[in-house]
Amino acid sequence: MSLHDQVMAEAARIQGLGETAGREARDPVNQPTINNWLEAMGNTNPRFAAGSGRGEAPPSMAQVWTMYGLGGKPPADDPLHGMMNVLTDAGYTAVLGTNCEQEYVRYLRVGEQVRVTTALDSVVGPKQTAMGEGYFVTSRSTWYVGSEVVATMLFRVLKYKPRSVVEERAPASVSKPETFVLRPMQNRDTEFFWDGTAAGELRIQSCNACGALRFPPGPACPDCGALDRGHVVASGRGTVFSYVVHRHPPVPGRDLPILIAVVDLEEGVRMVGELVNVEPDDIKIGMPVTVDFRRIDDDLTLPVWRTS
Repeated sequence: MSLHDQVMAEAARIQGLGETAGREARDPVNQPTINNWLEAMGNTNPRFAAGSGRGEAPPSMAQVWTMYGLGGKPPADDPLHGMMNVLTDAGYTAVLGTNCEQEYVRYLRVGEQVRVTTALDSVVGPKQTAMGEGYFVTSRSTWYVGSEVVATMLFRVLKYKPRSVVEERAPASVSKPETFVLRPMQNRDTEFFWDGTAAGELRIQSCNACGALRFPPGPACPDCGALDRGHVVASGRGTVFSYVVHRHPPVPGRDLPILIAVVDLEEGVRMVGELVNVEPDDIKIGMPVTVDFRRIDDDLTLPVWRTS
């Protein structure tokens, strides 16, 4: 049996186990945790505030209620971690989160006790990626109140052999990898943004009902909940709110360090992007920056930030 056959046999076995037993949330849905989450996320929607009389939690908090907490560990039968171990043993030692899709069935209410189950949804591979050869592993989490499904999530990761390991084993004639680009998700919620960068515009999503601006883009306004959305073109000017200097691990095709900043835009929203034409020791909080655009190919133009 080939290594691939062994991996897929284990994937089939874990998939066959189905959902894990429900794991109860540490605490019932409660207003203090909602308050802390609203503050951390900058969500000012009065619908969820204490004293609103609704007693509802933001739907995107679904995962919050069943987090393990500091020091918590997944159960031995957790299918995602089980599949990760299989791939690690097969030499696919690195992991990269790629995307998740959440679906909310209804609002959770204060006092409700939530539990979550997890199942292995799919394993696809091997695929050749910019990071190296790997398998895409997707798990499915389902949140319940009693027997009622209240939210679901598909969570996908790439488990891969780091490119450097593959290159060491490859014949000398194998060409070097192309410059690595971690491609952002593009969907109907973000299409306007990437169309804008291709046209040399930095666009911010706006709510056509209340006028609030928001970033990152999403289907509903966090202020009023309206689904009617548009966009404005930003000035392209902002200041550095915070930053990180990425020195390790190596990124295929890129020279380190890479400078990543959170930028406060004049319009009042924040964006994350790469800082260019500045040395790490010269970055200052509050430094003025302006947007520029780096064309990667016909499908992707990334915004980057330059010192003003």
